Amino acid sequence: MISRKAIGVVVILALALTGFVQGAIGTALTNGESILPRPVPHIPPQKIFVASAEESSAYDKKHSTTDSAHGEEKAHQDEYEDHGEDHGDDHGGHHGDSGVVEEGDGFVLTNTLLTSWIVSLLLILLFRLSTRKMQVVPRGLQNLMEAAVEALYNFVQGVAGNDNAKRFFPVIATLFVFVLGNAWVGLLPIIPALGFINEDGVMVRHLLRPAGTDLNMPIALAIVSFVFVEYWGLRTLGFGYLSKFFPTENIRKRNFSQVPIDLFVGILELLSELIRIVSFTFRLFGNMTAGEILLIMITYLVPFVAILPFYGLEILVGMVQALIFAGLTLVFVVLAVTPHGGEDH
Repeated sequence: MISRKAIGVVVILALALTGFVQGAIGTALTNGESILPRPVPHIPPQKIFVASAEESSAYDKKHSTTDSAHGEEKAHQDEYEDHGEDHGDDHGGHHGDSGVVEEGDGFVLTNTLLTSWIVSLLLILLFRLSTRKMQVVPRGLQNLMEAAVEALYNFVQGVAGNDNAKRFFPVIATLFVFVLGNAWVGLLPIIPALGFINEDGVMVRHLLRPAGTDLNMPIALAIVSFVFVEYWGLRTLGFGYLSKFFPTENIRKRNFSQVPIDLFVGILELLSELIRIVSFTFRLFGNMTAGEILLIMITYLVPFVAILPFYGLEILVGMVQALIFAGLTLVFVVLAVTPHGGEDH
């Protein structure tokens, strides 16, 4: 009698062979046609809802007088006219409009913004369900969430110490779970299957897309991280925190020959604080976007089984990116609240 394990191996091998033959690589060798259309990755977020048709119509009229002189503005007008007739179900496919957010849209709900809202609601629901019926001896979901929270708290405590851990933990944990949730939700198979289809049956815009692939989300998180670092530094050290950027020790000691050096070092410190926003943003954006493009291309080249190892890789990448983002924020906060040498606090 054939065991279930043997049947599973046969099924996996059959899917792998079918994926290779029917994928882009196999069909290129046999001059056939792939079962999947060629993917066209779309970096900018795509709009799925605009506040009102009046705003779109006003935008059309504003730009209609300059259409003959500016071909790009003509393309923008066509985008909004299509939106007025049909709520974006037919925006010209990959070769025309794809729902890109433009100036003058007013309030626009993009697929990345919608995904971030869904992730936020799922996280709230998850923690609500795990704490709804608290027990002294945790079981099930409560046990799992308590273990995760404890591990994260121990990590913060190990870097910041006992006293600071209680202050920093809420923000650090929120950054971690939000980045992780948005990274992992994009791996759900249903995400790329939902979208708007045109008259030819071609999906022209996705309903959902991981928020980490939208530059706006990483930069927003980077700004949040920056603001909290500076806030805790000022709250803990007061105006003494600013001595890192504007050293005054040599001025008080009348050692004026060292003042230009102090000024130069202070400028470097100030630039390093601001550059963190850029590094945080593009590290997260680059990794999340590259991961999504990798999954799309592997699925197109060899469908079915070949994609599974890359899913495992992206699960790890999502965890690592969340840990790096939260961990670096924690390290910068600890440095910010540490008194600077040579200053009285």
